[in-house]
Parts: sequence; C-alpha cells; structure tokens
Amino acid sequence: MHLLAQVDFFATVLALRKLDVEALLLPVLIRLVVILAAARLCGIAMRRLGQPTVVGEIVAGIVLGPSLFGWLFPGTFQFLFQPHFEGIPSELSQAAFVSIFKVIAQIGLIFLLFLIGLEFDLAHLRVKLGPAVAICGVSLVVPFLLSFALAPFLHPLLEPHPEKGPVPMFGMTVFLATALGITALPVLGRILMEMGIQRTRLATVIIAAAAIGDLVGWILLATVSSMVKAKFDLTQSLELMGATAVYCAVMYVVVRPLAVRYFRAALAKSNGQLTLNSFTILLVLLLASAIATNIIGIFSIFGAFVLGMVLSTEDALREAALAKLRDFVTAFFLPVFFTYTGLRTDLGTLSLATHGPVFAILFVAMIVGRFGGCALAARLFGFNWREAGIVGVTMNTLGLMGLIVINIGYDLGVIPRSLFGLLVCMAVVTTAMAAPIIVRLRHGTEIEEPLKQSGFLDREF
Repeated sequence: MHLLAQVDFFATVLALRKLDVEALLLPVLIRLVVILAAARLCGIAMRRLGQPTVVGEIVAGIVLGPSLFGWLFPGTFQFLFQPHFEGIPSELSQAAFVSIFKVIAQIGLIFLLFLIGLEFDLAHLRVKLGPAVAICGVSLVVPFLLSFALAPFLHPLLEPHPEKGPVPMFGMTVFLATALGITALPVLGRILMEMGIQRTRLATVIIAAAAIGDLVGWILLATVSSMVKAKFDLTQSLELMGATAVYCAVMYVVVRPLAVRYFRAALAKSNGQLTLNSFTILLVLLLASAIATNIIGIFSIFGAFVLGMVLSTEDALREAALAKLRDFVTAFFLPVFFTYTGLRTDLGTLSLATHGPVFAILFVAMIVGRFGGCALAARLFGFNWREAGIVGVTMNTLGLMGLIVINIGYDLGVIPRSLFGLLVCMAVVTTAMAAPIIVRLRHGTEIEEPLKQSGFLDREF
C-alpha cells in the first residue's frame, strides 16, 4: 500500500511537470472574464437603483458562488470554478486553482489597502472631535458588548472550521466584535460624495467618526490577529505586538522622511506625475512593507495599509498614485476579491431553523445597538432626530472593510463557514440600506438642498 501511494505521488508530480502553461491559463482567463463582466453588470444595475457600485460587486460575488450559480448550474459552475487537469487528482486540481485566485485576491487587497491608507485624511481627526469621538466610541463599544453577550449562545450552534477544526470561542468573539465594529470608510465616503453632501457639517462628523473607528479598528485587528496566530499564548502575543509596534515606528520615523523627500523631488521634476522609475520605487516600497508584516507574522495587507497611512499627508503623491492605481485596482482586483469571498459563502449550508434566529439576533442587535447607539450619541451633541438617524445608518455600514475582517477571521480559523455566510449577508444588507434611509431622512436636515443639487434623487430606489 505504501509503495502504491509512492507511485501515485510520483505520477502526480510528473503530471504537474507536464502540465502545459496554456492549459492552466485558459480556465483562469475564462474565470476572470466571467468575474469582471458579472461585477460590472451588477454594479451598473445597483447604480441605477441608487446604490453604490460596490454593493453590486459584492452581490455579484455571492451570485457566482455555490449559493446561486452553483445551485442552478452545477455543471457550468464546476467547469468555471472547479476545473480538472488531466492526470492530476480532482482535489489537487481544485486546490491549485483556488490557490491561484487566492493569491490574486490577496495581491489585490495589498494594493487596495495601500490606497485606503493613502486616502486616509488625518485632518478628519481634528474637526468636530467631540461628537466624532463619542459616535465612534459607541460604534466600537456596542458591538464588543453585544458579541461577548451573544457568544455563549452563538458558539454552540457553529460547526467546526472546514480546515482548522473546532472554533475557539474567545477568538470567534473578538473577531465577531471587530467585524461588527468596523465602518466601511471607503464605501461611506463614496456614498456621501455621490450624494453631494460630503462637505456638510453632518458628513464631516460622520467621516471623522468613521476615520477614528477605522484607525482603532485596524489596531484592534492587528492585535487580535497576533493573538490568534500566537494561539493566545501571552508571551508570543506580546512578541508579535511588540514587533508590529517597532515596525510601525520604523515606518514613521525612518521610511516616511526618506520616502517623502524622494517623492516630493521626483514629482516636482515630472509635473506631479509618477514616472516609470518613481512608480517602480513606490511599488517596491509597497511590496517590501507587505513582506515585512508577513515576516513579523501578521497579514501582508497590514504593511500595505501602514505605508499608505504614513504617506497620506502627501497630497501630490496621493493624487499621482491614485491616477496610476485606482481604476485598475477597482476594475480588476476588487471583483476578484468579492468573487473569492462569494465562493466561500455557501448559503445552502445554512439551516433556516438553526441559523435563521442567529442572523435575526445579530441583525436586530446591530440595528438596536450600533444604529440606535450612534444615533443617540449624535442627538446628544445637538443633531436633530433625522440627522441622528443618518449618523446611525451610515456608521452601521460594514461593506468592504467588514468583508476584509471576516476573510481574515476565516483564514485564521476563528470564523466558520456558517458564520462567514451570515456576516457576508450582514455586510451586504447594512451597506445597501444606507442610501435609501439617508434619502428618506433628508427632509428638514442640512443635507436636503445639496442632495437635490447633486441629481442623486433622480435615481429610483
């Protein structure tokens, strides 16, 4: 038996070596065409319904997954997302194919998190600080309290992780709290800009609160990830957190001054444009920063975010980098990430009797807790009830950032498949509900007039 296993192993290795690059490339290209087309079509459809494009792209990822497309067209789904290569076992073929797209998705997240960090406006942290801190505090504290209160009831209903085994209750709780506590600042900013209300007092406070929350959220995420990777060993956790702190200090004290000096000079010589040489240096810095956090033991995307953050004060660099990267990252990498998330989301595995109440409890708890809590905090700082409701619904938006958090939790083995699916649904619902509620609460608020002028109300809901 041992000899037969060795023969099968060497036969598989030989088949892998003989596998033609074009044979491997063809299903990858076909899949990319389907993903990009579906994401764009769903994005256009959602825009016509008054929703941000990102909602359509998230929905496209779920539609292409096993929950709908795989259920309706299993043969086509297998051809697109579970290809088989001659001479290679099916499980190995599928694992290799999934790994290819996982790497593409992770590279996309590295670029995306760099852009998010680069667009992080620190000026938001200095305006309307009182209400922003209060609203942000509620948006973070309430999900943590709810998660720790609900965890003892939720944990027994969850199955083991398909790869990591039994889900640790503490790890699941803190990741659930972080996922529910973070606000989709990039999505939120784009919603407010599309509505033409980004310069109002209300929007300034919302963006400031979300910016503070994101900053705290990423610190929490890095800390929690370090703890999970260290298997909650105090010594290892402290070592990882210490190494991360040193890395951040080096990035700010050493890398930032050198990078700022170089890019200011390079942009001055090229009329504010990144030349081939300066763009290459930026990419090297980005990938090196991702490598550093990977070596430390936290996710590579943290390095990308930190580099963006330390360079976010450089307006000329931000505009030049966005001109080079934003459209390609948005059009290519983001749909791949959303589809990768959608393929992990199998709503068919959810039991209405078992998981339906879980989703209902989480959803109601978020609405009552985070939505209501943020709205109440805004009301206490002088906003009327309609404006307070707008604050509540915007701060309740999970969107892209929530998806990033739960994907990290899934990779670490603290978010099982059923909870992953529920949280993806939560991210879609909380993001999709923002724009319609803002429109309906606009009357008698400062955003009513700029919203009319923006033309956003011409779109049907």
